[in-house]
Amino acid sequence: MMEKDYFVSRYSTERRGTVSLKWDLLEERYGDADLIPMWVADMEFKTCEAITEALTEKIEHGIFGYAYIPQSYYDAFFDWMENRHGMPMEKEWVRLATGVVGALYWFVNCYTKPGDAVIIMTPVYYPFHNAVKDCKRKLVTCDLVNNNGYFTVDYDAFERQIVDNDVKMFILCSPHNPVGRVWKEEELDRMLDICKRHGVLVISDEIHQDFVFGDSRHIPAPMVSGGKYRDNLVLVNAASKTFNLAALVHSNIVICDPKLRVQYDEFANMYNRTDFNILGITATEAGYRGGADWLEGLLAVIEDNYNYVKRELCGKLPGVTMTPLEGTYLPMLDMRSCIEPEELKGFIQDKCRLAVDYGEWFGDNFKGFIRLNLATDPKYVKMAVDAILREYAKR
Repeated sequence: MMEKDYFVSRYSTERRGTVSLKWDLLEERYGDADLIPMWVADMEFKTCEAITEALTEKIEHGIFGYAYIPQSYYDAFFDWMENRHGMPMEKEWVRLATGVVGALYWFVNCYTKPGDAVIIMTPVYYPFHNAVKDCKRKLVTCDLVNNNGYFTVDYDAFERQIVDNDVKMFILCSPHNPVGRVWKEEELDRMLDICKRHGVLVISDEIHQDFVFGDSRHIPAPMVSGGKYRDNLVLVNAASKTFNLAALVHSNIVICDPKLRVQYDEFANMYNRTDFNILGITATEAGYRGGADWLEGLLAVIEDNYNYVKRELCGKLPGVTMTPLEGTYLPMLDMRSCIEPEELKGFIQDKCRLAVDYGEWFGDNFKGFIRLNLATDPKYVKMAVDAILREYAKR
């Protein structure tokens, strides 16, 4: 495994002035350009050599014409899914999209009608909210239960919301951003069973599948309970989070059920006639083939950053809790014990000089929480922790 200090020294890089949303749009997003960005989910690390070498070869060739998906792409993707996640794949199941968020919008429009109810479990990635509301569907939310920082599903409330609102679709986040849960098989089984019994199609966003820590194990939704729910779900994932490739806008759709595939294909024929991004294809295949060691180095850095925050911040600020590091690199911190929720933004941004994601962005009932991006150079994590401790001591 690649050693974490070596990983940081080799891959950490400066991003200011590179048309970076995270660094160069702070003035527009936060009204202040001079903040330490700990928000949007990309990294300060260059991607692996396997990817940069493959892209360099493609760029030096100098032709960016129409492309197709080579068999080598499927082979690399399928090996990754089976070897890392225990899911054998079939080529006929796979469709491609220009990013996971865009795919969510497609699914909402493909499988539901305007006015239909779509349920999400909050707090959850805010584009889930937007995909429902922007497509003129009824947004239904079900809060996860916060057990001192460890979030679980209230199955009775989930089922009640589905029945009461005649819900047609559930967008599942697995692993769950921002609470960091890697759902156990029995948890997934209960969620998927409720949905199947009530005719609710499941869209499983598994973009964070490769960020799993400790004894946790990511289970792709089509593998739950021996595949019994495959006729009622669609999976979408990507290498974009795994290898820091978000701007190449490329993702994988997996639809095991023939009827759901036909429905999607008919929709795509009318509304989604896009060609493939040859650089996205190239980078994704290269990452799946040659990026495993790089990823292990990254995971070690994230885990070390998490442990630092837990020890130095949660250990020193009274009552602050952080979601356990099961999955993702985006833990939430509950700051309500030491900072009033109404004062949190002023404290974090104006005093500590940090740009973070705030809990209420992910769900109405989570004001007083912040989400930190730990897929970054440890120096920024230390700067963020030091700033919070310093400014809290002044209160």
